[in-house]
Amino acid sequence: MPTQPILSSRPARVGAIVVTVAALLSGASTLPASAASPSSVTHATTKPTVVLVHGAWADSSSWNAVIRRLIHDGYPVTTFATPLQSLSGDSSSLRDLLASISGPVVLVGHSYGGAVITDAAAGSSQVKALVYLDAFAPDEGEPAIALAGPDSALNLPGVLSPVPLGAPTPTTELFVDQKAFVKYFANDLPRWRGQVLAATQRPVTFAALTEPSTAPAWKTIPSWYEIGTIDKVLPPAVQRSMANRAGAHISTVRSGHLPMVSAPKAVTSLIEQAARS
Repeated sequence: MPTQPILSSRPARVGAIVVTVAALLSGASTLPASAASPSSVTHATTKPTVVLVHGAWADSSSWNAVIRRLIHDGYPVTTFATPLQSLSGDSSSLRDLLASISGPVVLVGHSYGGAVITDAAAGSSQVKALVYLDAFAPDEGEPAIALAGPDSALNLPGVLSPVPLGAPTPTTELFVDQKAFVKYFANDLPRWRGQVLAATQRPVTFAALTEPSTAPAWKTIPSWYEIGTIDKVLPPAVQRSMANRAGAHISTVRSGHLPMVSAPKAVTSLIEQAARS
């Protein structure tokens, strides 16, 4: 019977766990040899950390399929839970996160997250590449929402719902009508998936969308831009105009406004291309 050998090995396992935890709590710089494989050490020292920044009406779970692929390929990954309160405040919080990371960073922004990374990375020597995914890439003085263009679904009546009701103030929270979310934001996803994303959306404040951007990081940091060719929120022509202005490496993918959900393979490929640059 194998029961006795299995039971007798448990104290050794528990001991190894205790030693590892104790080393972490004491601030020891090394771990037992079994705690890290040679391959993980190599990845950590040779590949930049990928920091993923979600946009409005979303949360970090929208990156799940991309995260799995990046980790599989040996990239350290961190997500930024965008506060969605103000562009200056969101960018400042992201800068604080970047300061806690050792080594080079590839900074990835989706939608409004593109405006956040544009401001946060300005003047950074740590960020080696910017990646924009169906994202705002504002120049100095431009609010994100002003770049959406007249053909954006954001300009259609009833798409955005303010809370509280009435004329918006800087702190007014803006939600997307759930039916409009499925129709315009998740137009290339199964209906049930769009409905889940619509129900779990996080609102963005009026101030965040209307606050002018500061000096743009894309003027000094190499950038990559992936255009979703059937995006109804940020039309492809608008995306291409911003990407050209930024001098970005441009690629396209047949996706709506949520390519990290509907086309994670293409998104991951672009991020890794930027990371290898």
